[in-house]
Amino acid sequence: MARLDGKVAIITGASNGLRGQMMGFGGAAAWMFSSEGARVVITDINDEVGEQTAAQLREDGCDAVYLHLDVTSEPGWQQVVEATLDRYGKLDVLINNAGGGGGGGLIRPDIPLDAFQKTMDLNSTGTFLGIRSVIEPMDRNGGGSVVNVSSIYGIVGGHAPPGYFASKGAVRTLTKAAAVQLAPQKIRVNSVHPGFAMTASTQERFSMPEEATPRLSRVPMCRFATADDVAHAIVYLASDESSWVTGIELVIDGGLTAA
Repeated sequence: MARLDGKVAIITGASNGLRGQMMGFGGAAAWMFSSEGARVVITDINDEVGEQTAAQLREDGCDAVYLHLDVTSEPGWQQVVEATLDRYGKLDVLINNAGGGGGGGLIRPDIPLDAFQKTMDLNSTGTFLGIRSVIEPMDRNGGGSVVNVSSIYGIVGGHAPPGYFASKGAVRTLTKAAAVQLAPQKIRVNSVHPGFAMTASTQERFSMPEEATPRLSRVPMCRFATADDVAHAIVYLASDESSWVTGIELVIDGGLTAA
């Protein structure tokens, strides 16, 4: 039996899932979830590519649909959850994957507040809204699994815009709070923390030696993660194999934070 057989999943930030192209974590997860028997609702703000990804999944025999979602929008979340329930009648899994690195540069006296706040809204507020939106349908369904995509920069510091560290750190501890508070409703909440990964959003930058070399020098396993490396971890946390796992931070970084 497939590991996610019969489950219904919403995956945010999942438009980059076109075959033959570099995928993002969400796109790779959509394919992997489908191969494991799940019915998948992929969401994003990149509607054209998202529709193409969903169409390719359906062409491959998968049960998948694309819906537009700005994760910072309360009405947007309500619409997506309602549409999912109307189509499938239940909801088992939420993958809060949508996010971004933000701008504004490193910490300095003149760093703009709006760049910091925009990243906080996208990464942390979006995750909060997602968790809040699925509590009732998961509770009615007898439980569920939420997987929040954070980062190693939600655990350690480094040279990136401060909003990224603050927002991903917030995702880490929000995950733990939600895991404790939602355990009585049998809703498990976990986070994954990827390190440097070659994905649709990083491919151009990480293909340049001046960008890749200093990063790889810090990774004991001497390579970038693939989108599939992270998707495999997400599948595990979404599946019943992890039924006694909640509130963890699963680091996927090739040993970087261990060194």
